[in-house]
Amino acid sequence: MRKLIVFASLFLLAACNNGTADPKPETPPVNSPKIMSYSVLATYPHDTSSYTQGLIVYNGQLYEGTGNYGVSKLRKVDLKTGKAIQDLSLDPKYFGEGITILRDTVYQLTYKEGKVFVYTLKDFKKIKEYVVDFEGWGLTNDGTNLIISAGGTNELLYYKPDGFTLLRRQVITEAGMPADNLNELEYIDGFIYANQYQTPYILKINPASGEVVAKTDITDLWTRSKSRNSNLDVANGIAYDTATKKIYLTGKWWPELYEVQFGQ
Repeated sequence: MRKLIVFASLFLLAACNNGTADPKPETPPVNSPKIMSYSVLATYPHDTSSYTQGLIVYNGQLYEGTGNYGVSKLRKVDLKTGKAIQDLSLDPKYFGEGITILRDTVYQLTYKEGKVFVYTLKDFKKIKEYVVDFEGWGLTNDGTNLIISAGGTNELLYYKPDGFTLLRRQVITEAGMPADNLNELEYIDGFIYANQYQTPYILKINPASGEVVAKTDITDLWTRSKSRNSNLDVANGIAYDTATKKIYLTGKWWPELYEVQFGQ
């Protein structure tokens, strides 16, 4: 009798579970970034002694931060000639990195020296410096906070400019994978554009999600520039004129700076 009861219980349990097991949750689809086209609208000269680490247009004026020990500078540049209108040489012990301008104040990263320099826009007078614990690469701002790429990672760091307080870290992914080596940055119409170090790619990042939503390959510009200066280095430098909506691209020791238009 006991065997019969056990058998009946097992039968009922099997009947209850037959075809009613909870389905495994589906993995959400991973969206690959769109391929973003571009066209060159104009070409301007670029100083081949400039190891470009930061590029920005502010109030219609082009500014550039350059790197390498002993030759790092902060420069105000004439777009049409590529020549410096004003420049400031960094102490030879510093390797200059990304720059941005927020509310008439210039911010400049350093590479491995753990310093962020703050200058007045008018005369490049250093008014502050902050000590940081990261390797500075790219720098931009969203009109409120500073946004930094550090050490070739796939993270963006958001800092409050007053007091240089870390607000948050954001992981950046491309098709579900880490988007490493984020370098020079520019904030354009609600998106962050980033050179990806050692590649010809510019990534378009949605700051709300951290996803790379589009990318473009500027190999053609790299090849063109290399035909004019075989000693050049990687693509690095994105600048956006908020008034004219013009976008400018260049690279380290590149002989030209390109005004481009990205496709949708």
